[in-house]
Amino acid sequence: MKQYETVIGLEVHVELATKTKIFCSCPTEFGGAPNSHTCPVCTGMPGSLPVLNKKVVEYAVAVGLATNCSITQNCKFDRKNYFYPDNPQNYQISQLYYPICRNGGIEITTEDGTTKTIGIHEIHMEEDAGKLVHDEWGESSLVDFNRSGVPLIEIVSEPDMRSAEEVVAYLDKLRLIIQYLGASDCKLQEGSMRADVNLSIREAGTEEFGTRTEMKNLNSFKAIARAIEAEKERQIDIIESGGKVVQETRRWDDNKEYSYAMRSKEDAQDYRYFPEPDLVPIVISDSWLEEIKLSQPEFRDEKLKRYEEEYKIPAYDAQIITGNKHLADIFEAATAICNNPKKVSNWLMVETMRLMKENDMEPEQLKFSPENLAKLVNLAESKVINSQTAKEVFEKVFSDDIDPEKYVEENGLKTVSDNGALREVVQKVIEENPQPVEDYHNGKKKAMGFLVGQIMKEMKGKADPAMANSILKELL
Repeated sequence: MKQYETVIGLEVHVELATKTKIFCSCPTEFGGAPNSHTCPVCTGMPGSLPVLNKKVVEYAVAVGLATNCSITQNCKFDRKNYFYPDNPQNYQISQLYYPICRNGGIEITTEDGTTKTIGIHEIHMEEDAGKLVHDEWGESSLVDFNRSGVPLIEIVSEPDMRSAEEVVAYLDKLRLIIQYLGASDCKLQEGSMRADVNLSIREAGTEEFGTRTEMKNLNSFKAIARAIEAEKERQIDIIESGGKVVQETRRWDDNKEYSYAMRSKEDAQDYRYFPEPDLVPIVISDSWLEEIKLSQPEFRDEKLKRYEEEYKIPAYDAQIITGNKHLADIFEAATAICNNPKKVSNWLMVETMRLMKENDMEPEQLKFSPENLAKLVNLAESKVINSQTAKEVFEKVFSDDIDPEKYVEENGLKTVSDNGALREVVQKVIEENPQPVEDYHNGKKKAMGFLVGQIMKEMKGKADPAMANSILKELL
């Protein structure tokens, strides 16, 4: 039985987080009525001329620096000619001959702890096309040009990946780098990050590449992993039965877990590239490049190291918190206010994660402020409120970002730690529950829990549990 090796390279398209499009001033936000974010430039009207958005260049350079690329300080745009209904000009402004970033790479770590560097061949800037909307009931398709002209970078990897696991690790690392830069939100489900998988197989031990196919329509990491496994098996079956793999573009249907051919895969010559005549070359000066370098943030790998050393929180907590920039920002800001990193971490890791799961939310959707989380930590730690009340108050902080100090005051939720008042309630509970008292004296420890519960009930949850326990034991 022959052994086969999978060879995978990725083309990752990322929509950049600029407020306006790459060559015009139309807004880039997701959604909106069809064709409402358009103008003569992004709909390809004759006589309209593109003007480059400077922020696109800065984001592209920032991503290039973060992925260890060399920056092409003198680069230009090229015209890529093709005829699709969603392409208004019948060409796309892209970069072929002088891409803005080249020869980079990022280190990935797979689940078993293996590290590997995945090469990045190039990163280039280009404009997005429109979107075809297919009529499910009729035989027509409509075109929405809202996305046309949205700025993209295309990150082209070397064919260095050998499994779905390595692909997912690479995409996850890339997504975090770009999110930390603020260059894109990288939401696969909204199409702001899209990965096309180039995959071929070859007999294990051979150097020559097999014929590759390109797979599109992959909008989640799970779909990408399933598509890779299915395409690998499909190509092995073709070769084992004496056939030849055809170079083509295939579309993945994740519901059916099946891919089908869309078109034969084009090569560069099919696009008849030539220098874009409507745009001048881009010159990135040394001082501009230095400015972008100095504005690079602290990335996840650096944060992980610092969190464990400076904040002394567990490695697992640090992994989860730094796995999302918004979560990391909340953690750092709240810790700076209350100076209690372990407790802030606990609130994020336990109650925040629980409520996010219950509400089917992503970390980016968290509304509460670090200030209010820090106030809640202080209230709980100073025993102004007990742990149960703190959880209830946090639910209000989570949903409505209320000020916990005002909320506790207005709703009379402060813990009662008045020894005299508490002693009276404990005495009353003992008198009203003779059977559990007898059970406790007969060695049944569960009776203690019942009695404490009754005390908390009498005090409407506002008793200090430790003090209640202490007084109960004394009186028993």
